[in-house]
Amino acid sequence: MDNPDGGDDATHKAALRAEALASRDALGAADRAAAAVSIAARAGKILEALRPAAVALYLPIGSECPTAPLMATAVSLGAAVGLPAVVDQATLVFRRYRRGDRLVPGGFGTRAPEAVAPLVQPDVVVVPVVAFDRRGARLGYGRGHYDRAITALREAGQTPLLLGIAFSVQEVGPIPAEPHDVHLDWVVTEKETLKFRG
Repeated sequence: MDNPDGGDDATHKAALRAEALASRDALGAADRAAAAVSIAARAGKILEALRPAAVALYLPIGSECPTAPLMATAVSLGAAVGLPAVVDQATLVFRRYRRGDRLVPGGFGTRAPEAVAPLVQPDVVVVPVVAFDRRGARLGYGRGHYDRAITALREAGQTPLLLGIAFSVQEVGPIPAEPHDVHLDWVVTEKETLKFRG
C-alpha cells in the first residue's frame, strides 16, 4: 500500500521514524526528566488499576523515556517484572528481573537478564516507542522484535495489554499499517493518556 504523499510504506515509515527520533533527541535533559516524571505517574495509574501479576518493561537506551519509576510501581504492586532478551534474530522473550540481578549485553545496545532467568508471561507489556499516531499505531526501530514477540504470546493464548510510553514530541501523522504491525492499547505521554482498546 502506498502512502498518500507518494512513495512506498517502508520509505514513509523510515521518514516518520527519523522525524520522531530527531524530535526526541532534541529534548533537553531538564525537559526530558520532567516529562518522564509525568509519564511515570500517568502510566503508574494504569498499572494500579489493572493490578497485573507480571509486567514486561525495558531498560531505556539513548533518549528513550526512563522506565525505572514505572518498574518501581510494578514491584510495589507485587508484579513480576520481565525484561526483553533477544534469543536470536527472530525471537524476543521476557526474562524475570529483580533489582540487583546481573544483566548481560542483550543486543542492539540493550542489557538483558541472564539466560538462566525464568521466562515471564506478562499481563502488560510496556512497549518501546519511537513514534506513535492517534490510532494506536507504533513505530519501533524497524526490526520487528516486539511485533513477533507479542504475536507469539497471542498464539500461545496470552493476551497482554500493550502500553506505549513516549514523549509527546514523538507523535507523528498516520503511520502506514501492515498486517504484522501490532497496535497499542494505550499511549501515555507527559500530556495525555490515549486509550485505544483494552
